Amino acid sequence: MKNHNEQLKGKKVLFATVPAEGHINPLTGLAKHLQESGCDVRWYTSPLFAQKFEKLGIHHYTFITAKDVNQDNLTILFPERLSIEDPAVRLDLDLTEVFANRGPEYYEDIKGIYQSFSFDILIADSMFSGIPFVKHLMKIPVLSIGIIPLAENSVDLGPYGMALPPATNEAEKAKYAELGQLMINVVLKKSINTFDAILNKHNIPHKNSVLFDLLIREAPLYLQIGTPSFEYKRSDLGRNIRYIGALMAHSSKKQAAAPWFDERLKKYKKVMLLTQGTVEKDINKLIVPTLEAFKGTDVLVVTATASNQTAALRAKYPYDNIIVEDYIPFDEIMPYANVYVTNGGYGGTLLSIKYKLPMVAAGVHEGKNEVCARIGYFKLGINLATDTPTSEQVKEAVEKVFADSSYKENVTRLAEEINTYNAIETSVGYVAELIQTHATAAVL
Repeated sequence: MKNHNEQLKGKKVLFATVPAEGHINPLTGLAKHLQESGCDVRWYTSPLFAQKFEKLGIHHYTFITAKDVNQDNLTILFPERLSIEDPAVRLDLDLTEVFANRGPEYYEDIKGIYQSFSFDILIADSMFSGIPFVKHLMKIPVLSIGIIPLAENSVDLGPYGMALPPATNEAEKAKYAELGQLMINVVLKKSINTFDAILNKHNIPHKNSVLFDLLIREAPLYLQIGTPSFEYKRSDLGRNIRYIGALMAHSSKKQAAAPWFDERLKKYKKVMLLTQGTVEKDINKLIVPTLEAFKGTDVLVVTATASNQTAALRAKYPYDNIIVEDYIPFDEIMPYANVYVTNGGYGGTLLSIKYKLPMVAAGVHEGKNEVCARIGYFKLGINLATDTPTSEQVKEAVEKVFADSSYKENVTRLAEEINTYNAIETSVGYVAELIQTHATAAVL
């Protein structure tokens, strides 16, 4: 590791991410490590996150040409999202407007950044649509980091976004292949054609595909957060893909504030952590049904709202067994919890695994159905396969997780595997490798 640090000292590193917490946070631990190792680290994303990067002490480049489509204004810019029930149809809209159309805009901004900051490598989240532009047009190495379950197409799997289990026979493979063609030619046709036209306009060679799959294949090196045991087996796994374990957000060791704690954690034997993430704003989808199910019971429900209607929820649920906070560091609450009720955010799911915490999952959109499907498939908890569960469904699932020790055993085994990885060290090694490979190729 020392050799990698010495090798990278003085290198210029630009991080670039889709403007959403779930795309940014997992990369911050790596960014700060590289910075502390002597790299000049800077970050390109929405001005929405200016305060975050100021606190991190990382130079922040904001969007100039790029339209600022971020986690907070999605439904304002595209109100039609709210009326789309079908996750595949909503996905096509997102792939077009949030990702495909932003690619050339990101490229224009990054070209401008390079004029004053000639970075040696771009590190991007796996859904950053500027990847092909930097790789082909700027000839700069790009390291992509998978911040969602692996979205690469495979002959063994159904189309990503449909949350289907792996095929178990040739007939299922054939059925999945048909579904794949349906997604390409009908359901996701607009987004595929949009990005294809954009890449063709810029003379970027590519194999036409669903955008997420295309971006994975375009990355010279793709680091998948997670481990093989939390991913479906593929007979045709891309040669550029590496598993790195649980890459986590930066956590300052110098925080002056005392760790989060509530005395009621000592009082209740059963503790639930509840969240529906930062993107989903409708508290009636998961938070309210769960609080309704457990208000006044012997289960302590600790709710993290991401500053979404916290005061209203406190007023509505003034029960001793219900705690509602804007934000709670999961590292500080998860050791006390017995079950994690989530809408399927990938980062929170990995933290839950880290703390050997079984789950109840209820999410559909923004790819969360794929996370929830894996929770259910690997029996780490219960997948309710909906983002609008009833109170009865949530209560039944939570009680089943409490009663059935197999969920705890399964998540414990996976935690032990994840803990064998040092995600930061592994990632740093790949950063050094990619820079060196690019430099060698440039000389030849």
